[in-house]
Amino acid sequence: MKTSKDTDFPTVIPNWINGREQASLSGRTFSKMAPAAGDLLCEVSRSDREDINLAVEAARDSQPAWGGMGALRRGMILFKIARAMEDHTEQLAGIVAEETGRSPKEAVGEVGAAIQCAMFYASEGQRFYGRTTTSGMEHRSAMTLRQPIGVAGLIIAANTPIANLAWKVFPALVCGNSVVLKAAEDTPCSAWYFGRFAKEAGIPDGVLNIVQGFGPEAGQPLVEHPNVGVVSFTGSTEVGRTIAGITAARLAKVSLELGGKNALVVADDCNLDAAVKWTLLSAFSNAGQRCAAASRIIVMRGVYGLFKTRLLEAVGKLKVGIREDCDFGAVINERQLNKMIEGIRNAVDAGASLLAGGGRITGDERASGFYMQPTVLEGVTADSDYCRNELFGPITALFEVSGFEEAIDLVNDSPYGLTACLHSGSLNRCQEFIRRTEVGVVSINAGTHGSEPHMPFGGRKQSGNGTREPSTEALDIYSNLKDVYTLHDPGMV
Repeated sequence: MKTSKDTDFPTVIPNWINGREQASLSGRTFSKMAPAAGDLLCEVSRSDREDINLAVEAARDSQPAWGGMGALRRGMILFKIARAMEDHTEQLAGIVAEETGRSPKEAVGEVGAAIQCAMFYASEGQRFYGRTTTSGMEHRSAMTLRQPIGVAGLIIAANTPIANLAWKVFPALVCGNSVVLKAAEDTPCSAWYFGRFAKEAGIPDGVLNIVQGFGPEAGQPLVEHPNVGVVSFTGSTEVGRTIAGITAARLAKVSLELGGKNALVVADDCNLDAAVKWTLLSAFSNAGQRCAAASRIIVMRGVYGLFKTRLLEAVGKLKVGIREDCDFGAVINERQLNKMIEGIRNAVDAGASLLAGGGRITGDERASGFYMQPTVLEGVTADSDYCRNELFGPITALFEVSGFEEAIDLVNDSPYGLTACLHSGSLNRCQEFIRRTEVGVVSINAGTHGSEPHMPFGGRKQSGNGTREPSTEALDIYSNLKDVYTLHDPGMV
């Protein structure tokens, strides 16, 4: 099956275990559908506990040599992987585009972000810092060292598959851990292709294992495995709670980056053209499939009517499809599409008004794919199901507030606390917004999305457990600190 330029897929996407491609031990597969066309893209190995056990065993056996190699040498191998990604950007972007239903242009941007992240962590091999400090005892030195944890179990989401992979795999590897990655079932192809890069770049066999399959059948056994020392998960809050409970029971380290119901605030002193532009990007780019997407647009009363008019005009001009001039593409699968439509229907039944969109795109060549209309709601209440649950699609809602204080209260009136943004020309308002919003990431006069790999990303409340990936803070997740004290006797010199 040929799905992107110069890239031939296997008939069945296999696992990578101990440096070799292999089917699931059971021989079972599942079908991966192409979001843009709605037809079969490929079959995928359907792994279970036995496959996970095999991958963890390979990772555990390979880790001592990898962890003992030295961070600088590990970083150089990661540089080779990053260079391979760079050399194959077109092919990798083609795979990402086909398995996510995005335009090639958007996919190229994601691959570029993944390469940037890879380069950042590869260079951390040269800066694998501990710290030295003073001791309260004479003739005694004190310092800390970073050491690997062992086997890292990584579970990623499908929304930006190659970027999500880079955010977890590269810091885990540079810290000296071996990895078992459970690829997202909706984006198996990019993970498989990444395994090829890693193999060709010289990653030792068993250090990076990539397992395909469903969460309950492959993800949960990975989380439960007693030899997995650290688990990192990006996905829904519901699944995150389950993982937190499992890892707590066996005292394993865990990092959770979960959902968001992020707010973008439009103040009455802002640049309205910029606010409309960034609202469109925050709410609808990548078909709204971002944990940092803006699904609540909070607008001050003085500009509410004008902003609403301009926004709806702009939404009406959005192009949905996979051509280069399109603003966003398909959603990841039909099940998610139907969930979005149901969430909109429930909001309307509860009293909300539908200002734009609300359903599946039909009537043209997109009808067979999983395309959602860009949707805008109004009249949603803060305690509604819409505001309490993440729909993860090109859907947003307008809220009118009297002023700054009501806006802050509404931003914080959420079970989530991932990102928030304020558009305002007032330095005083901006500084108070930064201080008082209960989120992990704040933007001013931009979008709710767009975090960079050298900066820590994560949220509060139900948006995560307080850990931060990527940036250097991720090194704290994937390494153990060891205190070292050395006492010497000057009389023995």
